[in-house]
Amino acid sequence: MGTKNKLGAIRVNLVLSVIILLSLVYFSFYGLYSNQLHFNRLESYIFPILTLVHLVYLYILWFKISENEYPDMIMRNIEYVMYGIFIFYLYKISETALVLNSYQEFEDHIIPNTFFPIGTLIVSLQILLSICTLWSFFLRKRQVGQYDFDYLNHHENTWG
Repeated sequence: MGTKNKLGAIRVNLVLSVIILLSLVYFSFYGLYSNQLHFNRLESYIFPILTLVHLVYLYILWFKISENEYPDMIMRNIEYVMYGIFIFYLYKISETALVLNSYQEFEDHIIPNTFFPIGTLIVSLQILLSICTLWSFFLRKRQVGQYDFDYLNHHENTWG
């Protein structure tokens, strides 16, 4: 029964995170002011690329919890990258909130009716993703274990 409880929390986190990530990948190409998808902007592709790293981290976390394995160097390195990605998520929340707050500056312009509902949805999804990311860090620490650097250094496979 203990294994089911361990897998239950990570399963909820995994499903929520994947749904949110896929939704935000779509919205990374969406323009709030234009109400259209923009595939010609290079900055629209940053979030989908970072999503791949997040999905790899979730897969490794799922594997480590389901197989009752100890954390390794690869997991540690990917988690450290995830800390940077988490900061990027916080930046995207503030950026989207600033766009939503810029409504008064463009009152004389035609702004689509979907501006506030979609903008609010995007900010909500970004906040939920940040919460799920913090939750996954907590689950790793609680269910997989601490990164014991002495153990990791002694059990590193240097022969390939």
